[in-house]
Amino acid sequence: MNMGYNIENQNEIHFLTITVVGWVDIFSRQIHKDTLIRSMKYCIDNKGLIVYGYVIMTNHIHCIWQARNGNLSDIIRDYKKYTSSEIIKNINSKEESRSEWLRVVFEYHARNNNNNSINQVWQNGNHPIELYSPKFFSQKLDYIHLNPVRSGWVNKPEDYIYSSASNYLNNTGLIDVTLLDIPLSDVGYIH
Repeated sequence: MNMGYNIENQNEIHFLTITVVGWVDIFSRQIHKDTLIRSMKYCIDNKGLIVYGYVIMTNHIHCIWQARNGNLSDIIRDYKKYTSSEIIKNINSKEESRSEWLRVVFEYHARNNNNNSINQVWQNGNHPIELYSPKFFSQKLDYIHLNPVRSGWVNKPEDYIYSSASNYLNNTGLIDVTLLDIPLSDVGYIH
């Protein structure tokens, strides 16, 4: 179900939330998080994706994305399609203690969706919010980076490797993100 959120302006920067069906904690496994990272890198290198920020949580990802070619919806569609197929392959071919249960869940959700015939990993939609000002951008970036802290996984945002926080603090990270020269953090975690 598309909750009425659409990307109106394909050229603008958007905050997105991409969620696993049933809020299944699939990204508690490193192999699945690494699939998301590899796909993001591919989209940056080959599809014109610009990543300003991201965090991978156990059952969803938050990201701030833009498309160089004004085709953000196409990139998101391709990203979700590819990562879904890779996650299903990993579940079927790797040692995954929950493989049987995960197959049942993903098959169940596919049966209730005309767009998916066998498995559905991602919920429809991605709740896009256009980031129309530097202050709004900064607010959403802080929200993204503080997710692992609020979850109790790390004490400092930059210590969670599946996030762009370290890119902003010391220019390191799993993928290259585009850093905007704007004041960051009204909450004070960036010194």
